[in-house]
Amino acid sequence: MKELIETTLEEARQTLESFLEETTTVGIISQAASTCAEALKAGNKIISCGNGGSLCDATHFAEELTGRYRNNRIPLPAIAINDPAYMTCVGNDFSFNEIFSRYVEAMGCKGDVLLAISTSGHSENILKAAVQAHNNGMKVIALTSKGENELSRLADIAVCAPRAAHSDRIQEIHIKVIHILIQAIEAELGFE
Repeated sequence: MKELIETTLEEARQTLESFLEETTTVGIISQAASTCAEALKAGNKIISCGNGGSLCDATHFAEELTGRYRNNRIPLPAIAINDPAYMTCVGNDFSFNEIFSRYVEAMGCKGDVLLAISTSGHSENILKAAVQAHNNGMKVIALTSKGENELSRLADIAVCAPRAAHSDRIQEIHIKVIHILIQAIEAELGFE
């Protein structure tokens, strides 16, 4: 058991080090935070989506903005597409591939931001949401992984975690980025 724990922590450390060694990492995260902050300053909102653990991350991002992160402040407009009644309705009546894009079509406004999360960058429902976001005049920020993937291509800004043997290493980078984004958005809006 001790060896398993040590090995897992070492893998996580190596993945984070690899992410930090990429010379563009800090600049891309900064650009993503500024894009979100500018949208919020203009009276727009951020919509987030993902599948499985990535949906949990999308929800965590939205609740930290609408609730609070480290300090009390006004709530910021952010919504995660996570309503099970809505998702099963669209999945049943249309298809699972449309659960996010239909929501973006209905609720996304010009100047809003879509935070699209996919560890592989190949999830069809996330890709459709990104396309729809652009159709609505929204910016798309992707949290995904390095390498050729459609989500990186569709995004205005793609924050790419190092490729890993398992998606949990990628998700660990994503949650770090989410926390940094929230903190940086708050700083740009004058809440820190």
